[in-house]
Amino acid sequence: MEKTLIVVTGPTAVGKTELCLDIAKYFNIPIINADSRQIYKELKIGTAAPTEEQMRQVRHFFVGTLSIADYYSASMYEEQTMSLLHELFQTSNIALMCGGSMMYIDAVCNGIDDIPTVSDEIRNELKKRLANEGLEELCKLLKTLDPEHYEIVDRQNPRRVVHALEICLMTGKTYTSFRTNEKKERPFQIIKIAINRNREELYERINHRVDQMMEDGLLEEAQRLYNQRNLNALNTVGYKEMFAYFDGTWSLEEAIERLKGNTRRYARKQLTWFKKDPSVKWFSPDDKEEIIKYIRERCILK
Repeated sequence: MEKTLIVVTGPTAVGKTELCLDIAKYFNIPIINADSRQIYKELKIGTAAPTEEQMRQVRHFFVGTLSIADYYSASMYEEQTMSLLHELFQTSNIALMCGGSMMYIDAVCNGIDDIPTVSDEIRNELKKRLANEGLEELCKLLKTLDPEHYEIVDRQNPRRVVHALEICLMTGKTYTSFRTNEKKERPFQIIKIAINRNREELYERINHRVDQMMEDGLLEEAQRLYNQRNLNALNTVGYKEMFAYFDGTWSLEEAIERLKGNTRRYARKQLTWFKKDPSVKWFSPDDKEEIIKYIRERCILK
């Protein structure tokens, strides 16, 4: 019998968590989290991580399992998720992945290039250089070591720049030379479902979510993490804006408005990415019965 991985994705705040809880309960299966920030235990409020009550209802994997100081990558997520799927498929023909982190989903569905492991020595050296010299200087170094990747990398994202440099310094070769972009074959079928709402409704939900986060204690959560603000895990929407408020760059009101705007911008980026994938089937989050019917018709259940 063919095994099937159901991937439910969509932009932030669209309603993935609620839908996946219903799907998981219907099929009596756990949820594999595919949100790259919800994996960190310190980031509960700012990432809208599943609540304790939701995690009691359905077992979740990769939620709150790491600390923000831990190194983690999409390739590590691929490896761990593939191992987990092998285990889950021993007792069920269907598995469920839920989240909006594009790189994590792509790593499991298509595979990720076999990038060499980086030594702690190289990683710590580049952390220090980033702190002491700044991102602009590291971008100049990347331009020298791998001009081809320099042209396409997000030069505003320290994590991307540093990772490419880690490989260059570790191997003496360009990061580009390790990127083959060959799709890996998987021993199971993959069904991708994406949910979306009209833009006005989605933006209203995003704004409401931010307001709810503030009520739930996002400011206090960010304050506890402020001294660690240079960690890669905290270079994300929700925390950067609060840190700017603590720095005195923005008023609290402006920081909240920036957070809403940056979240909307991220949602647009997610939608652009997902819409490039012709294998994705789109639904409204309210079409729960249609979604479950779509899954049942394409799966052999055990």
